Parts: sequence; C-alpha cells; structure tokens
Amino acid sequence: MAAFSSLTDKLSNAFKHLKSKGKLSETDIDGTIREIRRALLDADVALEVVRPFTARVRERALGTEVSDALNPAQQVVKIVNEELTAILGAGVDRPLNFAKNPPTIIMLAGLQGAGKTTLAGKLGYWLKDAGHTPLLVAADLQRPNAVTQLQVVGERAGVPVYAPEKGVQSDGGDAVSAPGQTSGDPVKVARDSIAFAKQKLYDTVIIDTAGRLGVDEELMKQARDIRDAVNPNEILFVIDAMIGQDAVRTAKAFDEGVDFTGVVLSKLDGDARGGAALSVASVTGKPILFASNGEGLKDFEVFHPDRMASRILDMGDILTLIEQAQKQFDEKQAREAAAKMAEGEFGLDDFLEQLQQVRKLGSMKSLLGMIPGMAAHRKELEQFDEREIDRTEAIIRSMTPEERRNPKIINGSRRARIAYGSGNTVSAVNALLQRFEQAAKMMKRMSNKAGLGGGVPGFGGSMGGGKKNKKAKGKNKKGRSGNPMKREAEEKALRDKLAGRKSGGSAFAKPQNPALPAGLQQALDANGGELPPNLGGGLAGLLR
Repeated sequence: MAAFSSLTDKLSNAFKHLKSKGKLSETDIDGTIREIRRALLDADVALEVVRPFTARVRERALGTEVSDALNPAQQVVKIVNEELTAILGAGVDRPLNFAKNPPTIIMLAGLQGAGKTTLAGKLGYWLKDAGHTPLLVAADLQRPNAVTQLQVVGERAGVPVYAPEKGVQSDGGDAVSAPGQTSGDPVKVARDSIAFAKQKLYDTVIIDTAGRLGVDEELMKQARDIRDAVNPNEILFVIDAMIGQDAVRTAKAFDEGVDFTGVVLSKLDGDARGGAALSVASVTGKPILFASNGEGLKDFEVFHPDRMASRILDMGDILTLIEQAQKQFDEKQAREAAAKMAEGEFGLDDFLEQLQQVRKLGSMKSLLGMIPGMAAHRKELEQFDEREIDRTEAIIRSMTPEERRNPKIINGSRRARIAYGSGNTVSAVNALLQRFEQAAKMMKRMSNKAGLGGGVPGFGGSMGGGKKNKKAKGKNKKGRSGNPMKREAEEKALRDKLAGRKSGGSAFAKPQNPALPAGLQQALDANGGELPPNLGGGLAGLLR
C-alpha cells in the first residue's frame, strides 16, 4: 500500500541489525526503538500516539518475553506487530451496524476533498455486491457539481441516486449568493430520502453530506441537523490518509461535533506518509471500518487492524488475498485447470482464462504487495506495467484455436503473423511462449510431486511410481563424484552400459543396475540406444 511504503522500508531497516544477534542487549533495543520512533514521526504519526507506543515496545522488549526467546529479533518484530495492531484499533473493529427494521441509514461526514462522494459510490457498490439494495442521497448542495458527481458515480456502481435538488452548478445554473450557502435545504433532502427509501423498499440509505475546506461551526451545525433529522445507524467519518499531522485535530473536532461511530480511510494509494491511519483510531477510540485505496469501485475493502499491521511490517496479507480469490475465482474452473495441469494438457486457452480471473482481483501491484517480503522488490514492483497483461492477452487472442491448444506447432511464420496481428514484436511472442512453456513444466511437476507421480515432461511413459523412484533418484544423486575426471569416467561407463558396449574398465566406474524405468527405456530405444552425453549431470538432469 503506497501510503505506508516509506514507513515499511524504515521499519524493515530498523530490524536489520538485530537479525545477526543471538542475544539482545539494552543498547541494541534502545537503538531499535530510536529508529522506530523516527520512522513513525517521519510518517506523520501524532506525537501523542508515538510516545506510549515506543514506551510499551521498549518495556516488553527488555522483559523476559525477548530474553528467553530462541530468536530475539523475531520476538521484537512480533511485539511491534502486536502494538501496531493495538493502535490501529484491535478489539474495536466490527462490522456495520444494520437496522433491525430497514432501511439502515449511513451518514458520511468529513472535510471537502476527503473523497466522500466517491466513497458513497464504492460503499453502495460493496453493499449491492453483498446482497443489499442501497440508495445514495445527494445532500451536498453546496459544492459545485457535487450532485452531478454523485449521479455519475451511482450510475457506474449501478446504484440509484435520490437527488430532488440540483445544488450548485458550475454551468450557470442554480447558484449561491454567498460562499457557504446552499441552493436548497440539505436537511429536508435527507429527511425525505428516508420516506422515499421505505416507499421503494431500499434497505440501506447512504447520505452524502457537504464538507468544508476546514473545520468550522457552520459545517458541524449542518451535519448535526442532518443527524438529528434522520437518526442514522452509522455516522462514518471519511478522512484523507494524506492529511498528516492534522488528522488528529480534525478527527477530534468531528468526534465532538457529530459523534461519529466509525472511520473510513480514503486515498491509501497516494504517496503520502500514512500517519493518519496510525493516529485516528488510537486518539478517538472509534474503529476504522473501511479503507479505500484507488479510484475504481472495487478499490475498497473492510479494514482489519492485524492485517494492516502485517502489511506495514512487510509480513504480507495472505488472508485478504485468499478472500479476494475465493470471491472472484470460479471453483469449477479452478478444479478443471488443476486437473489439466496434472495431466499436462494445460494450454494457452486455459492460461488466458486464469489471467482473466486474476484481473478480476484488481491491480497486480496491489496483489503482489500482499505477498510477504515484497518491500525488498519495491523498485521492480513500481516499474511493473499493468498494460503488460493487455499485451499478453492480445498475443494469445491473435493465435488460432489450434495454436492455443498446441503451442509447439507455432513456427517462425506463425510467430510473425501473431506478432503483426497483436501489434507486438516477434521477440515479445517468443518471450511469452518461452515463459508459458517453463510455467507449464513447473506446474506439471508441482502437481505430480516433482514429476515422479505421473511421468516426466518429454517422456511418453511413466517413470514408475512413488517411493521406489524417489529412492533410486536419491541413490543416483549420491553416487555422483565431486571429482570432474571421476564423474566423467562414471558417466562414460554408464553410457557404454546403456548402449550395450563393454566398459573400458576404468577404476572409477561403479557397477550400475541394468534395470531401467519404462519411460527411460523408451527414450533410449527412440534414440538408437544412445544416452545424450552429460545431461546436466547424469540421470538427475532428466528430472530437472
């Protein structure tokens, strides 16, 4: 997550010098705490949050929890992870409060520019995807074109919008006489929307309210009036993750003004330092319910403090990745693809299907960012071009059905045609085919337990089954000498024996078992009884 990239790097560096130490001294711990404190302050985390955080980490790190640990460095990381989870809101995270008798009323509040209108569309889309029937309400009648923007967002999300008032328009339509005034009554719009929702049987109402460029009493009064008129089940405070040190002051003002029930972090994909997320929940005691990390409707997720702490410490977020995969992947297709991999019949059509399913999960950068240890590859990750997937798809679609089923028939002229048809170079086509061939081999070996359960790529028959072959493979590997001359003599003796010739009687040659697996014998028969010289290190080379 871009907002925490700098913090992740600095925290990773803070732990580096601990890894080589079997026992940590007080000096080591104090140095690490100093680096953590500097990293948090650089990330714009509020000082009133940083001080107790580092004090708790130091106290625990100096205790028996670390001194008795087998790996003290990992124990310190574990302590920091638990304390990060605590300040992000461990124990207060919860789902949305839904009304027993619909509609559930959700009111959005926050400063202008925090992303409330866009978030209303994302929340509506998320609720619709979860089986609800949401209604968006345009109660921001002050910001120019705010009503129009909500209508556009609602149309994209497939969620209806209640907008009886046009609000302020920038095209010369209804205008305000002075800054801060509106062209309609937002309280009446919010109140009428509830009656409309009940009449049309919408089970959730999301009210988008007006914001200001700064906290002022007029903003709070309007928000309080809407709150008192509709009595919402949830008041979500939308805060821009890029707001920095001002996050605490803003959060406190809104908490005192409208008494919000939950927080939504927006713009987590920005290049800000992300300190708001580490400050708001701790200072207000209100849970962070959702996080928005992009412009797309799907760039929206439930906030889990423990998972976010893991991401910040470069420990990944495999649970979220699995949840997204389970939600988007077709289980039947996945099983069929796995069966094809095991049988060695995985073609480019199947690869294209898998690629399209992966694209449903969202940005490849965000997916890769959930994998543990990716901070070390941040440079490569940032340089990754999302359009590479489009180019790959174009190349595959430029092939004939037969070529996709059997890529081995693609010769030079076919490659040139595919390149021309997809708008790519021949080298790009070659690279894709090469990568696909390597991936197909790897997947087959993985599904067949390293190639020993159902045949080896390149051989028509099976190499035998199970434990016997594993044992034989182990013996062959052990029998090879580390002496180059001796190894060459052993391999020559083996080739002579397999070819039916008498050995030259080298002192280095060892007796070999003449019984060969069926698949290897077929390959030898097809090659005139000759074993190709030095196959990457004897028989083991056949299994690579």
